[in-house]
Amino acid sequence: MSLLEKIEDVRSRIKSGLYGNEAAVSQGIVIPLLRTLGWPTDDTQTVWPEYSLEGRRVDYALCHPSRKPIAFIEVKQIGQSAGAEKQLFEYAFHIGVPLAILTDGQEWNFFLPAEQGNYTERRVYKLDIVEREMSESVARLEKYLSHKRVVSGEAISAAREDYKNVSQSRQMLSTLPEAWSKLIDEEDEQLLELLADKVESLCGFKPDVDIVAQYLRNSTGVENINRIEKILEPSRPTRPNTSKIINKAQRSSQLVQRGSIGYWFKGRFVPCGSGRDVLISVLEELAEYDPSFLERFAARPKHGRTRRYIAASPNELYPDRPDLASEHHLKLKSGWYVGTNVGHVQIEKIIRMACEVSGTSFGEELTISMGK
Repeated sequence: MSLLEKIEDVRSRIKSGLYGNEAAVSQGIVIPLLRTLGWPTDDTQTVWPEYSLEGRRVDYALCHPSRKPIAFIEVKQIGQSAGAEKQLFEYAFHIGVPLAILTDGQEWNFFLPAEQGNYTERRVYKLDIVEREMSESVARLEKYLSHKRVVSGEAISAAREDYKNVSQSRQMLSTLPEAWSKLIDEEDEQLLELLADKVESLCGFKPDVDIVAQYLRNSTGVENINRIEKILEPSRPTRPNTSKIINKAQRSSQLVQRGSIGYWFKGRFVPCGSGRDVLISVLEELAEYDPSFLERFAARPKHGRTRRYIAASPNELYPDRPDLASEHHLKLKSGWYVGTNVGHVQIEKIIRMACEVSGTSFGEELTISMGK
């Protein structure tokens, strides 16, 4: 009888409730499957029943060479295997058995006891021969439990490789929330543009990147309609009136005003209408102090991940994105262009970069406030 036929027979009997206790599982499922997988089940020095270990016993020790355990199998009654890993691991650790198998006949759990993590994290694979596809059941049992593969070391190597992949996947999944949070907090430009493009494809109107950034910051998975409506209130960036200068004596009161937008530079506060206005005004002011500033900024080898913040033309600001280049730019007095498809986090990043180029101390000589 082939392994496929044997699994089909076992499945049918499990569904009929013919394995009522642990002994029935051992004699009616485990031994027949081991025999089909090539194990000499009549050789008790190779398939060793009730292997004794300092007064304790494991149901089966699979040995290679003879009398030397290479894998342990612990058998439980169907539906009663939960929590039996601890005892099995103690057996395996004691003599360094690399592979441990816990089964109730229906579920087969394959463990690498020497790996890191709790019992569940050291499980390479959990196979339910009733619920899984037949092809999957055949493939997994042959991969981890065939006599030929176990004695050659292939089964252990495959289990370790699969454990590595499972561990990496687990680590990636656990890190995804942190990565998503950072993308939102940092207002990643590609994420903002991707979401804006998707909105446009669905409704025909493309939201401003700052609206998208605010939505991501404020969204908790369920839309707050009032908040979103407020975000979507129409507003257009205007050039700041740099003539509205507030002297140093007014600084403390201005900074504590709720929602104040502007920047302090060399003891003067310059109020602005929006975060973009802050960016434009800072760039213009730094350029007035140093006429070569914008040229040196534009010459930096790296700006953003996929774009340049200062360039000689709109198309250079957004490589491969002519749609953004045509709409989201502003020409400075000096003739250089600055991209305006930016959120608050990006604005601060650009201003910090500008301070590096100009030799200005960000946070001391120049501080910004964008109404946060």
